[in-house]
Amino acid sequence: MKKTIVLSAIFMGSFIFAQTVGGDRDAHGCIGSAGYTYSQIKKDCVRVFEQKIKLTEVAPKGSSTSMAAVIFSKDMKKAEVFIPDTDGESLILIRAGKGKIWKKDDYVLVPFKKNEYQLKKDNVVIYQ
Repeated sequence: MKKTIVLSAIFMGSFIFAQTVGGDRDAHGCIGSAGYTYSQIKKDCVRVFEQKIKLTEVAPKGSSTSMAAVIFSKDMKKAEVFIPDTDGESLILIRAGKGKIWKKDDYVLVPFKKNEYQLKKDNVVIYQ
């Protein structure tokens, strides 16, 4: 009888533990502890650090440097920017006319050198 109680307790404990692993899914089903964030452009969970276009902070405030990532829509009319300053939400920048400048509020994304980009806020480069 004691064996049955002990085995039942172990089984229930492992069941509860299995439910908490990966239990940090956001509203879109992305698991933050596994590095996933929801992309509005891709309409899927992505890992920001795996994206092709990565930008580095120009003037870090502390001893560490933060990173930003950019995902473009297929038609290149929108650029989704992931930066730490936006409380986990990405910024959707819209291309201005036919040029290669994407804007939203105080943020502007512009080409820089060959195949690189700069992100500016209030006309100051914050990532490149």
